[in-house]
Amino acid sequence: MPDLRQKGPARPRRARGRADARVIAVDIGNSDTVVGHFRGATLEHLWRLSSGRLTGDEAAMALDQLLRGLGTDPGKPAGTVLCSVVPALTLPWAWALEQRSGAPPFEVSAVTVTSLAIRYHDRTAVGADRIANAVAARAIYGTPAIVVDLGTATTFDCISKAGAYLGGAIAPGVGTSAEELFRRAAKLPRVELRRPARALGRTTEESLRAGVLWGAAGQVDALVRRLALEMHGTPHVIATGGWARALAPECETINVVDEGLTLKGMRLLWEEAR
Repeated sequence: MPDLRQKGPARPRRARGRADARVIAVDIGNSDTVVGHFRGATLEHLWRLSSGRLTGDEAAMALDQLLRGLGTDPGKPAGTVLCSVVPALTLPWAWALEQRSGAPPFEVSAVTVTSLAIRYHDRTAVGADRIANAVAARAIYGTPAIVVDLGTATTFDCISKAGAYLGGAIAPGVGTSAEELFRRAAKLPRVELRRPARALGRTTEESLRAGVLWGAAGQVDALVRRLALEMHGTPHVIATGGWARALAPECETINVVDEGLTLKGMRLLWEEAR
């Protein structure tokens, strides 16, 4: 078995891109919509919004508010890029981005991305966010790699030493699992999911924190180790997603946390498509 703990933090490689090209990236997930503002290859700002239903006008207003928060209106970007796993929100955000830039956004999908070899039986079944994660991991951290995206679902994306997307695993997300537990168990209270003091809980709240958080960390480690056994070489293991900062420190196999990984992959794909 590869000794994943001895890998050490991966050193990010220098990303490509013009020094001053401004790009806006919007990654629409089931729980969160993440908006990124790039200047060249640098992710200058990252905002996390709730993925509630909205119109194109509302999406445009939300985007304008975020950009005005930078201090001055930055004006028209060089380009925009969109990644969505929520079809109902794709068109409103695509319209908002077109209003801002004057051109339709580049939409990440298995159809529009040709630079990534995808080994799935049905390549069109691979989520756009998983494609962006694979591209970013390959370009920034090197291969082989496993990306652990800790969001509504916890996804494991495996990239071969040659840079191909191999597939991976999908498990319920940390928050998703906890919400379903609270919903189904009438006597279990909702608790703040923060780091437990000990595994042996002496109250219901302590027991829930230990079971949910450390249980999820154990699941991540177990799946990463199993996936690594089926890959050639010792992979870099990169965590991203809304739960990454909370859960990664509890895992033994994760080398680095990069909350902007998906957005960075989107910007790289926009650059390739130009």
